[in-house]
This record gives sequence, structure tokens and C-alpha cells, in this order.
Amino acid sequence: MSIGPADDQRATLEQVAHAEADGRLSKTAAVNLTRWLTEPHYAEYRSELVQRIGEGRFAELDADFWEVVNFGTGGRRGRMSAFGSATINERTIAESAHGLASYWKQHSGRSPGRAVVSHDTRLRSVEFAELTATTLVAHGFQVFCFDAHRSTPELSFAVRHLKCDVGVMISASHNPPSDNGFKAYWNNGGQVLAPHDQGIIECVYAASDIPTADFEQARTQNRITILDAEIDREYLAAVLKLSLSDARHVPAIYTPLHGVGESSVYAVLKAAGFRELEILESQRQPDGRFTNVPDQLPNPERPEVFGPAIERARQTGAELLLASDPDADRLAVTIRLPSDEFIHLNGNRVGALLADYILGKRAHAGTLTSDHYVVQTLVTTPLVAQIARSYQVDVVQDLLVGFKFIGQVIDQRGPDLFVFGTEESLGYLAGQYCRDKDAAIAALYMTELAAELRAGGQTLADRLDQLFVQHGYFDERQTSQVCTGADGRQQIDGLMRSFRETPPRELGGVRFETMRDYGAGQRRCLVQDAVLGSIERPQGNLVFLDSAAGDIQVTFAARPSGTEPKIKFYYFGRGHCPAAGDLPQVKARVSQTLDSVIADWTAWVQDHLG
Repeated sequence: MSIGPADDQRATLEQVAHAEADGRLSKTAAVNLTRWLTEPHYAEYRSELVQRIGEGRFAELDADFWEVVNFGTGGRRGRMSAFGSATINERTIAESAHGLASYWKQHSGRSPGRAVVSHDTRLRSVEFAELTATTLVAHGFQVFCFDAHRSTPELSFAVRHLKCDVGVMISASHNPPSDNGFKAYWNNGGQVLAPHDQGIIECVYAASDIPTADFEQARTQNRITILDAEIDREYLAAVLKLSLSDARHVPAIYTPLHGVGESSVYAVLKAAGFRELEILESQRQPDGRFTNVPDQLPNPERPEVFGPAIERARQTGAELLLASDPDADRLAVTIRLPSDEFIHLNGNRVGALLADYILGKRAHAGTLTSDHYVVQTLVTTPLVAQIARSYQVDVVQDLLVGFKFIGQVIDQRGPDLFVFGTEESLGYLAGQYCRDKDAAIAALYMTELAAELRAGGQTLADRLDQLFVQHGYFDERQTSQVCTGADGRQQIDGLMRSFRETPPRELGGVRFETMRDYGAGQRRCLVQDAVLGSIERPQGNLVFLDSAAGDIQVTFAARPSGTEPKIKFYYFGRGHCPAAGDLPQVKARVSQTLDSVIADWTAWVQDHLG
């Protein structure tokens, strides 16, 4: 559709220029909006854009066009809208599929390819999955589509099982109901890595006319194959064969938070024989609005999501509460103590418990050697590495945030010797069946461990304390600063620049001696303001401050999120624990120290934000 005569078009573009000049529209939004007004492949959106410009709705237009939504640590993710370069909509989803297909053909030099597409329970996920499938079909791919929603790890499994070249998961993970996303997977079943991620986005930026096809016609022509329960059985079998215990008696509640987890997490636990397991009915039904999740925010890292499950547990006596995020790749755990208090375990503590459980079981079975290895990211608790070394296995811990980097290590070092991978944001994996984190295998192991401890009169909290006495007390926290819109990106960049150039030398009474800057690739002495050496890998926008050695050691880190408009801050405290009787005092000292560090850092951030 044309916007009208040339003078009308000029008038519209002049309105955009004036809005940019007087600050109602950011520079990047003006550039992106101009593209959508002038380039022929955006013609269907022009009438609505012209109307909004004429009505002066520049705040809305800025929100829709302030950036070109990019690929981060978890793919492409953002707020849904009818149109806009900065949002998830029909055009940006089609561009994503087109970019993936175009790049794969350029990279491989062959066609046709094979692709598998899945989706979660979010609003518009079915629509976006079908659009992705038809775009891939139009590029010559043979496409496999699930007959309904499935988990992200099952998508990863399907890429490998079906020997596909690429895969796509339509999901925004734990984001609010307003969001959706496009996760791109490579032929190993892992999310795309460099240089493929940049190659895909370049093809996205270059997209003009995007080919498409009719979904039902493609099905009739066998260009789209619908996947059913058969692949579910294969996936469940792959997870279940990793079981390490016959212990099955523990009263538990599982909630999928209105997501896909019943098809994976709950199915695995029921098939494994946990008869005292109940699924939380109020959060069972697939619902992209997450109606019965507190605040409609289905992020299992938030202890608040367990409110309804705790209420039910008080009625039933359940001792173990499990929750997965909407696409069921992350698992959260809350436990009931003998005192009837409910304790939410963060991802670091769940990871430590799982690492110790798996390593202990394999060591006892004689299937563990010094050549085996555990993998974790840089911002995951050092306790996991301590545990792994106590079992005399290798540890890879110099990885940027993103489970795709753990998957990369598995392929580089060989899956036969891989034992366990974990990241602090509730991501865990064992086995070789996929290359992404999976709530199902984590739930299987956590429930087995809880059942074994219960049989011995202990709880998960008791086991954690034993690990703290053995390895030292570790406490980790996380805060974040949300910065939205075009100004938000500048704020995040400014905070990271200030942090690098003038880092605080002391926070909460803790003096920091060294800085590790993975962006600049160097270690610096803060006391003497001198470079100590280089950091060859990894390279990324991540900066650490490390305190001096002492009874309590503190590490602090800052990292912009790759998928959300915020900067994340990580705090690590460690205290030596000479004996079990000292643990309460050590816990209190470390906790108080981190509280003080966080308070001072929060004030520092607010000062720099003005």
C-alpha cells in the first residue's frame, strides 16, 4: 500500500524529522521508522504508521522502533506488538526465520535443509511457530512441527534426534505475558553461537521480500511433518535412563506455572515412579497470561511464584516443591523444613546439591575418572567447582553467561566425559541427549536426592550444611537495574563505562584489590592502578571485583543482560568454616557482609544514574 503522493510522503517524513529534532523520537527510532515508511517490503504497515504519526503518537512509535531487536544470550526476545523493529511481531518473526534460513544456506552451501519448530504456551506462540515453519518451507527446508506446545529441551533433543540442520523455539522463557521470542538452534541442538549468531542477524537486517507458503498445503505436500507422541517417548526415555537411584518416596508438588512442563517435567517424574507427586491444579492449564501466577510473572527465580504451591503444601504435607518456567528449561526448588518453614533454594544452591549428588553416585558406581568434567559459567557459585575437585574431576568454569556456551564445551571436549553443567539462573543438564538446560533431568535428580535424604532422616537443607562445613560457606546474591527504551541502553552503557573507569575500591567495608575485565581482556590491580596481566578468554561485557584474601572473601560482578533491558549485579561471599558448630556464626557474618556490599553498591548506582 502506498502512503500517497510524493508530497504526502515528504510531509510524513518531515514530521518524523521534527519529532526527532525536538526529542519526541530517538535517533535510532527515527532511522528505523523511516525504513518502514520508505522501503517497499514494509508497505502493509504504512497506513497505520502514517495515521499514528499524524496523531502525534511518538511515545508509542519510539517504544516500537527504538532498536532492531537483536540476538542475545537467549536469542531474540521482547515485547509483542502489531509492528515495529524493536518488538516481536509477524514481520520480525518472519525476518528471524528468513535470516536463519538464508544464513544456513550461505554457510552450508547446500539446499534443502531440515528444521524442527516448537513453541510454548505464550500468547501468539502457535501463530509465530506456523509463520516460522512456512518461511522455512518457502526456503526449501523440510520442516518438522510439534502437534502442540513442548519444552525447549525437547526441541533441542528433536534437532539431534531428527538430524536437523536448525531448530526454532518460539518462547520468551520467564518473561511477562506481554513478551515472546525466537530461539535459534544449530545442528548440535544448542543455541546459535558466534559467528553464526552475527551471520544470522546480518541476514535479518538484509531481509526485504520474505518468501512464505501455506501451512496446510505444505502439510499435504509432506513438506511439513507433524511430530506426535512418538518423539515424546524417545525424549522421556533418554531422560529416564539417566536415573541414579531407586528412592521414590517423598511427598512433592510440581507446578508448570501455566507452561509446557506437564509434557516433560511432570511426565518424567510420573514415569519414574514418584507416586506421592502432585501437580498444582491452579497453575496446570496452559495459559499465556499466567493468570494464577503471582503478579503474572512466571519467573521461578522469584520466591513469590511458590505462594500457591506453599498454600497447597500446608494442606497436603508436601515437603518438596518444584517449579519450571513456561518453556520448562529451568527448575526452581522450595523445601519444607521440619519446623514447617519453607525455604526457597536459589540456582547456585540447587546446582551445588545436584553436582554433589551426581558425582557422589557416579563415584560410588565406579563410573567417574579424572578425565570427566563439570561445566559452569563465570557467575555461578564457586562451590560447584570445589565439589567437583573434591571428586577429582576437571572443572570448566571460565564461561560467559548463557547455556549455549556449556553446550559448546560439551561438543568440544566430548560428551562421553561430560558429567554435569550448571548456571546460576536455574539451568542444569546431565547426559548427552540435548545441548540446552532441562528442568526434567534436574527435577528427576532433585527428587531422587530428596527421597534418599528423607529415608535417612535428613533434608536438602541438612545436606547443604554438610557441604558448607566440608568446603566452606558460600552465599550468593543478585540484584539488577532495569533501564528501558533508547535512554536505557545509554544508561547501561554509561554504568558499565563508569564501573570500568572508576570502580569503587570499597563497598560495605570490603576492600577490593583486583579487577577482572573480560571486555578489555585484562586483570588490574586496583590498589596500584596497574595492569597485572591479560585474560585471553572468554571475551564479553563482564567485569569482576575481587577482595583480598581473608576469613571472608567477596567477589562482585556486573553484566548487562543479553535478553532484557537491564544490567545484572552478582555478589559472592565465602567464609571458612572450621567446624560444624561454627556454621551459624559464619553464615551470619557472610550474610551481613553481603548486605552491606549490596547497600553501598545500590547507592553507587543511583548516584551514577542521577
